[in-house]
Amino acid sequence: MIKKLSRRKFLQSTGLASGSLMLGVQFSPALAQSDEPFNFKPDVFVSMDESGQVTIISHRSEMGQGIRSTLPLLVADELEADWNRVTVKQALGDVKYGSQNTDGSRSVRKNYQKLKEAGAIMRTMLQQAAAQVWSVDASHVTIKNHQAKYQNQVMDFKDLVKVASKLSVPERSTLRLKTEAEQRYVGQPDMANIDGHEIVTGKAMYGFDVDIEDMKVAVIARPPVVFGKVKSYDAVDTIKVPGVLKVIEMPTLKPPAGFNMLGGLAVVAENTWAAIQGREKLKIEWDHGTNASYSTQDHEAVFIKALENPKEVVRNRGDIAAAKESATKTITAEYHVAGLAHATMEPPAATARVTQIDGKQVVEVWACTQTPQTAQNNVMGVMNIPKENAADVKINVTLLGGGFGRKSKPDYVAEAAYLANETNMAVKVLWTREDEIRHGYYHSPSYQKLTGTLDEKNRVSSWYHAMVNHPIGATFDPAAKTAGSTDLGQADMMFDVPNIKIALGETDTFMRIGWVRSVTNINNVFAASSFVDELAHVAGQDSKDFLLELIGKDRTEDFAADGFKYSNYGEPAEQYPAETSRLKNVIKLAAEKANWTTDLPDGTGMGIAAWRSFLSYIAVVVKVSTDGNKVKIEGVHMAVDAGKILNPDRVKSQMEGSAIFGASLAFYGEITAKNGIIEQGNFNDYQMSRINQIPDIHTHIVKSDAIPTGVGEPGLPPFAPALCNAIFAANGQRHRRLPLKYLNLI
Repeated sequence: MIKKLSRRKFLQSTGLASGSLMLGVQFSPALAQSDEPFNFKPDVFVSMDESGQVTIISHRSEMGQGIRSTLPLLVADELEADWNRVTVKQALGDVKYGSQNTDGSRSVRKNYQKLKEAGAIMRTMLQQAAAQVWSVDASHVTIKNHQAKYQNQVMDFKDLVKVASKLSVPERSTLRLKTEAEQRYVGQPDMANIDGHEIVTGKAMYGFDVDIEDMKVAVIARPPVVFGKVKSYDAVDTIKVPGVLKVIEMPTLKPPAGFNMLGGLAVVAENTWAAIQGREKLKIEWDHGTNASYSTQDHEAVFIKALENPKEVVRNRGDIAAAKESATKTITAEYHVAGLAHATMEPPAATARVTQIDGKQVVEVWACTQTPQTAQNNVMGVMNIPKENAADVKINVTLLGGGFGRKSKPDYVAEAAYLANETNMAVKVLWTREDEIRHGYYHSPSYQKLTGTLDEKNRVSSWYHAMVNHPIGATFDPAAKTAGSTDLGQADMMFDVPNIKIALGETDTFMRIGWVRSVTNINNVFAASSFVDELAHVAGQDSKDFLLELIGKDRTEDFAADGFKYSNYGEPAEQYPAETSRLKNVIKLAAEKANWTTDLPDGTGMGIAAWRSFLSYIAVVVKVSTDGNKVKIEGVHMAVDAGKILNPDRVKSQMEGSAIFGASLAFYGEITAKNGIIEQGNFNDYQMSRINQIPDIHTHIVKSDAIPTGVGEPGLPPFAPALCNAIFAANGQRHRRLPLKYLNLI
């Protein structure tokens, strides 16, 4: 007999509940929001019931970064709520919340003001309600820790909620927001992770854990090459597998790829085991299409050719040619960074159910998605549901076992909706690890060429940086030839150099390219920060001192002066200026905390790198020891200036995660294709760094009153160059290609 046993139930039963193995069916409740009998809701983000219990809506997706534990703090603090009487509820996908796109390290900066105001609105109304009850001026009423106070009189929020619900909602312009000194939660250390207990006790709900009544499971045999299709197939042996119900041919993917389904054959079964076994028995002849001409290794020659005379110049200052003529030294270096997969701990998963209500199709989805509104739009497209009926598509957001940008591309959600509609069943689509590695959206391999010149005083007189990769834009427009992300670690360099030229090469694209944590900052900052270290060595100067001198005097970087249209991560430069003083400050702080020195034993070295990305300033110092081809990371120090910090513990965890992620990419991260087919498939050939390979990671946070900025992504870019600079300092070996396959991380 085959019974359903989820991995979560297995953990609960064997690891925590008892010493025995229990088999059974796990049913999980839907995460949809329910209407309370009485609900005081002056703002979409906060409500209160008759008991005084506060419900705060988390409209961003929790994927380990702690956003469900951070954003609600803003509301609760301004409201002066007792945190023990706060419930955080995950939002459905709905435009009323504004953007729900949880990527780009923008959840805090995009919601900081409006969430504070949401809490202040309810606090103000409760204050006014108390004043009405006591017949006093509202300014004489104090609100603190779920209570209103006037002289010796005290009323709990529960005693005021009905009075407050009848008042007019105040204009946001009239609100008084709390000062930093008045805050009780925001910025405080040791704030609890609201999902932590359920995660470690096996109760947390991830996309893989969803189990609704009469649900079936599907896995899909997708074309090995993007835009390939099924030529013919034989499913006789598949149907014979106990538990297999149907084999369904998926729509063929046509350009542009976008967030559309990849096509192939879906095996729908009673359980995961049957679905996977059935898929293995499919006999499929594939038409691989024109992308079968692509091989990563062969295409490297195309990359190199593209930078012989790159056509697009995005930033230009001074006269590079004249600087070369007058230079005392000219240094050129080439850098290669391999393609990367997201490799999230939890692969993509989505469950869908389609019902007919009053003659309309109603779709309910449960998914580990970073973008519930995009998922909603994707489902509407698959089901031909008009925009005005968006409310008929409900996207329930589960916890995400990692995201890194993969789960902001809801192709897997579309697959679940399509199969639920085709089968008239509730269907959960699961991606295996092999599916996730072989059919993802990849960070493109890249090639970069840098040239710098030094004058007679060993100062950098010119800086040239050219880059080519498969652009993300090609996923949405097949005609795209050049990367549109030069402001992610390339043209946004903040160096005080009189002559600058930033250029892009052209190439075709043969895979689905998508953003991975920190996007092209990964390869661009690796090249730029490694090259700074190379220039320092040629100049005979200390790497840290040389970097500070290269950044130059305190100023606000004016990219427009060089003809560069800098996006500034979508924010106005007036509010989020690029300030060299803040970049230099984190460099000094990281170096100080790491006890920066070049006087180290043979085989030991320190490396440093720093960059402004996602509006934050991060510097990293890595210390390594080497023995032949063996490398040991001895210590990591990271200095962070991300403006006003809401949750220090989450900042530290994000920096630690960035360093671990960075070590994995630096030593192991490589996705390659041969004849259009991805060659890697699991953690045996796409490895991760292990716990014994990572030392203590020290995070040093700059106290700042500046507007909050991002922390999820900016810690990653400086890590790899700091590591490679440290290896050079230790043994004199310069590494310009990632991953470091020829080295052994111990």
